Amino acid sequence: MDLSRHTQERTFCKWLNTKLEANGYPPMTSLVEDLSDGVRLIQLMEIMGDTSLGRYNKTPRMRVQKAENVNKALEFITSRGVKLTNIGPEDGNLKLILGMIWTLILRFTIADISEEGLSAKEGLLLWCQRKTAPYNEVDVKDFTYSWSDGLALCALIHCHRPDLLNYDKLDKSNRHANTQLAFDVAAEHLGIPQLLEVADLCDSTKPDERSVMTYIASFFHAFSTMDQAETVSRRIEKFAELMQSIWVSRNDYERRTRALLASLSEIQEHWESVRFTGTYPDVKNRAAEFATYKQTKKRTWVTEKQDIATLFGNVQTKLKTYKLREYIPPSGLALTDLDDAWKALLASEARWSRAINAEIRGIQEFLRKKFADLAHDFEKRLHVVSTDLSAIEGPLEDQQLQIEKLQTRIPALSDALSKVESAEAECVAAKVEENDYTIFTCQDLEFELELVVQSIAKKIAFIDNQIVSRNMTNLTPAQLEQFESTFRYFDRDETNTLNQSELVAALASFGIIYPDEDVDIIYDQLVQAYGAVTFEAFIELLVDITEDQTSPDQLREAFQGVAANKPYVSELDLRLAHIPASAIDYLREVMPGAQNEAGEFEYDYEAWLDRASGVSVNPDCLSTYQELKLGKKLKYIIFTLSPDNTEVVVDRKSESHDYEEFLGNLPEGECRWAVYDFEFQKGDEGVRNKLLFFMWTPDDSKIKQKMLFASSKDALRRSLVGISTEIQGTDLAEVSYESILDKVNRLR
Repeated sequence: MDLSRHTQERTFCKWLNTKLEANGYPPMTSLVEDLSDGVRLIQLMEIMGDTSLGRYNKTPRMRVQKAENVNKALEFITSRGVKLTNIGPEDGNLKLILGMIWTLILRFTIADISEEGLSAKEGLLLWCQRKTAPYNEVDVKDFTYSWSDGLALCALIHCHRPDLLNYDKLDKSNRHANTQLAFDVAAEHLGIPQLLEVADLCDSTKPDERSVMTYIASFFHAFSTMDQAETVSRRIEKFAELMQSIWVSRNDYERRTRALLASLSEIQEHWESVRFTGTYPDVKNRAAEFATYKQTKKRTWVTEKQDIATLFGNVQTKLKTYKLREYIPPSGLALTDLDDAWKALLASEARWSRAINAEIRGIQEFLRKKFADLAHDFEKRLHVVSTDLSAIEGPLEDQQLQIEKLQTRIPALSDALSKVESAEAECVAAKVEENDYTIFTCQDLEFELELVVQSIAKKIAFIDNQIVSRNMTNLTPAQLEQFESTFRYFDRDETNTLNQSELVAALASFGIIYPDEDVDIIYDQLVQAYGAVTFEAFIELLVDITEDQTSPDQLREAFQGVAANKPYVSELDLRLAHIPASAIDYLREVMPGAQNEAGEFEYDYEAWLDRASGVSVNPDCLSTYQELKLGKKLKYIIFTLSPDNTEVVVDRKSESHDYEEFLGNLPEGECRWAVYDFEFQKGDEGVRNKLLFFMWTPDDSKIKQKMLFASSKDALRRSLVGISTEIQGTDLAEVSYESILDKVNRLR
């Protein structure tokens, strides 16, 4: 008898004994002997078929009785669709008996195994593979070699009952221990009898497939029974959980629906109770609150409403899935009730929005009328003042009293304008962009008030100046007119006073120039005497100055006397008048002259006096200078005298930053003036700019030209406001870049 048949006999015998012992029958010791009388075979068929085979000989003694019993069992087996081959009631061949028992095992134990559409052997193998797949050391391919190390058995147990053994701590190389452990745990805790011996798996050249399948099938049925019990428990647990979740969901639905309905009702009651205060900030706050509500609270409610509908649908779906009765919400909590409440909310929102917009429009209209009324009232009052101002007449002292009385009405107008400004600010805050009730703006009225205030100030100054002029009996009307126009011109801020710089400029316009220290003294004396350099102080100063100076007319009369009323004067005329020789030499140099027929020089003193009385500055000089000063495009301007020497004109202007080019444009042997925008680096202070005034009088230029440019310089220099430094240059070394840079760096 080979090892495989011996293993099958022992395994099948143990398998049959488990059936017999479970039903109170004694176990078998030999398949051939114990099955020969048919009694044990009938008992087994009744157990596995779960039915009675009827009467049979329980203690057969005769051969025929035994044959009848065996035949009865075989017929039952055949009736159950089990096909038996080459075996009869009197067969005692072990091989045939093992084949029959294997057929019974297949029919009653393995045939009902099913896994993913596969049955019997293939199904059992697939079940083993799926259960042991997570275990890296296990690879079940068959029912022979795959079970020889005990790991597959341990994996099956650990997969279903990890509490029974610690798979990770197994010694994977100890095949016998692992197999025995699996046998012991299966028998003790799972009720699976040990049908095999350790040697059957570990020491066999090839474990017997049928024996292994029989034993592994016990694991399948044991765990399937466990799974079925768990399935039943899970089914009850799942149903209980379902009912509980439905109960929780119903309560949650009702609670959330009540809360949402209450919130919808509350906000509508709030809107109904609100009363506007009639101010724009109040209604604006209401509008902002409404906008915030729509962006926050309402969106939350929209989401909540959708979630409630979803929750209700989920409850109904769960009930329908398990064919349970449909859930009907309490009265007032149905989805239709929620939809009706939502429609009411939308209608209330529309009413509230219209109320806010209507209030805003009403306030804006009120503010338009308010501003228009204040603006018109102000304009009327301002017009009355302006009319009264233009109607002032009579003696100067009476006019002075009238204008002073009129001036007292200005503060009230300023207060009225403040009210107009406040009304306009309210309109701006309320976003009133147009006003059909008036054409005035606050800026218009402010400008008109400023004009009236200026007109009053000018009128006061005019009257004061007229009183001063009237009292100046030692001045001609022409002189008074000239002095007054000059004063008004240099009174830039129209305060009827001159500051020190304005005083210096006004005096210079008359050709009166003092050193800085003398100007300081004169200005301080005037301030001490008059409180400020008023028109009266300015007139008095000019009177004092002009009384000590020879007028141009007096000088012209003196020359006419020396020339015996001739239009020219000769050197002889000058000597006969006892004029010093140095003065004669100077006059010969500067006065234009021509030789007469006798060869004597005749000097045109009239032309010289005209020229000496002051050279004018062409307006183009000032506009070009302003272009350089403010536009920052031009880099320098070169000035010269007109051909008739009566006017300063622009000789050249340039945007070039090349300083050497500028020097090249200063002609040799000819005088020029120039203004240069000089850019330089001043220590840590960074890049600086200085406007430099150049007096270019080269050594080789003619004396007459030097005198003309020297005497005419002040007229040009005074008209160029903002010049920082004056540079005298007689040769190129004095105006070189290094020389100029050194000078400007020493300036503060």
